Amino acid sequence: MEPARRACAAEANPVPAGSGTSPRRRAVIDVGTNSVKLLVAEATGGDVRPLCEESRQTRLGRGFYDTRRLQPDAIARTAQAVAEFARTAREKNAAAIRVIATSAARDATNAGELIAAVRRASGLRMEIISGEQEADWAFRGVTTNAELSERPLLLLDVGGGSTEFILGRGAHQHFARSFPLGTVRLLEKFPHSDPPARSELNACRDWIKGFLRDEIRPDLEPALQREDHAARIVLVGTGGTTGLLARLENKLEHFDRERIERTVLSLGQVVDWRKRLWGLPLPRRKEIAGLPQSRADVILTGVLIYEIVMTEFGFQQLRVSTRGLRFAVVME
Repeated sequence: MEPARRACAAEANPVPAGSGTSPRRRAVIDVGTNSVKLLVAEATGGDVRPLCEESRQTRLGRGFYDTRRLQPDAIARTAQAVAEFARTAREKNAAAIRVIATSAARDATNAGELIAAVRRASGLRMEIISGEQEADWAFRGVTTNAELSERPLLLLDVGGGSTEFILGRGAHQHFARSFPLGTVRLLEKFPHSDPPARSELNACRDWIKGFLRDEIRPDLEPALQREDHAARIVLVGTGGTTGLLARLENKLEHFDRERIERTVLSLGQVVDWRKRLWGLPLPRRKEIAGLPQSRADVILTGVLIYEIVMTEFGFQQLRVSTRGLRFAVVME
């Protein structure tokens, strides 16, 4: 299991807390298809001040999509990561620890095995949340950023097993759906050579375009037109892929929320990164500054999803957010 990405200095990249009532220190452990993530934060009203963030890739969705069964080794890795993050949260004096699980656990026929393994390893109860809840929390978490709280946003939260599309402004969401479109899911569906062949890229691209056309556009496009012309809606990406693209663009070897959240990627930059990444074998991708070695495979399908969404819906810029559902959960 990969070493955890850590950002746990006492005042690491603070988000100022509001005045008034005393902040409550809480922790959330997010069990995703690709990674398990920890956030320990102090929350006051709608303000969140992160104290500790960690991420560990356990690849819960590996070998899952043919059988809809979570594999024993993936369950064991994931339960171990949850237990280690729970210990960290207790060391940070979190008053409450909440464990949530998303796409792979949601779709699995043997999710009970994962729930039981997490309980044995950590003593904690794991909640499997719906796609609708995931979308709602992702939007609420991103809009804890005051700069985004009153602007019309189309938020894309691209995960390992699903992608959430949320359109809204402030506290109002006009469209919120979770779709079975994710980085690990696509890697399993479209295995590729090393480096990927052009035909393999085209097959994956054509499938994503068809999925957008048939499953997403019929409902999302009318909502975009009702909100405003797409040029005035801010496209925001949250989740691992956009954070990685920001790190690549800025050559960041370590997580830096302030610099990542200042990043705005043009469509041209996203296309350039897709061309470069898909043109390299895995060992060469692992050498790129800012790209963790363990993420050098899933970045391929992640950058392709963003390129196609931007192209198909006419967005020329992509703003990056490091916030998402974990920020919303600690406010609950």
